[in-house]
Amino acid sequence: MCELFGITSAVPVNPAEWLKEFYSHSVQHPHGWGIMYEQNGKRQIFKEPVRACDSNRLETLLNFLPAQKNLLAHIRFATVGEVRSENCHPYSGTDNSGREWTLIHNGTIWSGKLNFQYFKKQTGDTDSERLFLALLDTINDSISRGRLSEQERCETVSKFVAAIAPRNKLNLMIYDGDILYVHKNLKNTLSYRKTENGYLFATQPLSGGEWIPFPIAQVIAFRNGTEIWRGERHKGIYIPTLEYIAAMDAMHI
Repeated sequence: MCELFGITSAVPVNPAEWLKEFYSHSVQHPHGWGIMYEQNGKRQIFKEPVRACDSNRLETLLNFLPAQKNLLAHIRFATVGEVRSENCHPYSGTDNSGREWTLIHNGTIWSGKLNFQYFKKQTGDTDSERLFLALLDTINDSISRGRLSEQERCETVSKFVAAIAPRNKLNLMIYDGDILYVHKNLKNTLSYRKTENGYLFATQPLSGGEWIPFPIAQVIAFRNGTEIWRGERHKGIYIPTLEYIAAMDAMHI
């Protein structure tokens, strides 16, 4: 499938070494890379439909990337959608209150109406983009009933994820400019490491420190290196089918 990496920290940290190791995994995930970081108070997103370890643009970016408090990174193994820029993660968009949301996804949406509802609205052709568009619509629907508090934002994201999770592989990191929401629903597919000032999250544990399996089937929210909210455990744990296992074996994942 794909791999995810995220940072939440109380103080800016240099992510270069972590990112270099993370992007080295692109040898097995060759269909694109992406990154979201912050600079001068603005969110920056870059992505390319090429193998990360072959990208001159990424090499230059990592050499000059400023220290970060919040960061998302993604490498893609295409299972749904062509290999092109529009299908690379992260996906980003603004809700009706002006808040910008960014999402990276590892998994496949096998079922659900969003697979049909958003075909004509998306710019690429991935299930992950359709998932993101559905998230924005859900947020906007909640906003239409009044300004969302921090608690209501967390609850809205958690309920959305819980509703989509059954029968779908849904490992996610979502950032709204304030809060980072993290979720997994397949065992042994996302871990975290506690640092001095916050947390690292990765599909595959990176070098250094103790990596712990992230809790399953539960949205957990973080702000600048601190856990601030933990949603209820839902029942949508993804159990791989024989067809899924065969497909992963065929792709050497």
